[in-house]
Amino acid sequence: MEFTHLDKDGNANMVDISEKEKTKRIAKAKSTLKVSAGIIEKIKDKSIPKGDVFSTARIAGILAAKKTDSLIPLCHQVPITSIEINFTIDEMLFEIEIISEVSTIYGTGVEMEALTAVSVAALTIYDMCKSIDKKIIITETKLLEKIGGKSGNFSI
Repeated sequence: MEFTHLDKDGNANMVDISEKEKTKRIAKAKSTLKVSAGIIEKIKDKSIPKGDVFSTARIAGILAAKKTDSLIPLCHQVPITSIEINFTIDEMLFEIEIISEVSTIYGTGVEMEALTAVSVAALTIYDMCKSIDKKIIITETKLLEKIGGKSGNFSI
């Protein structure tokens, strides 16, 4: 097996994508938080002392996606054409689900950008709500779908 991020001597390097065709690429990712009923109520009432949780988390996720290449070694600086981040509250399971969809027309995909977006959005929710309950758990972060590119489509 050949590792794409290693040179012939085993040193880490950035993959050369200059020969790759620029195509439409989309990635969707999800992160889930377990929270208390009190946090859900305060988010719904917009009474969290630090402000509007979902608006702030959305902005944080978008900014993080745009800076993924600064956070993850060897990631390319991808010209993102769109980022969408949505939140769903499940009051029965006491969960908040975050889903991001990131798009580009480029020679490499945006999976890392989509995963970074939901990760930072989840951390932002934790930060904004920790004064109410520190038992918040970020339970799962995963890639849901990838469309385009040499390796083809992927979904779970």
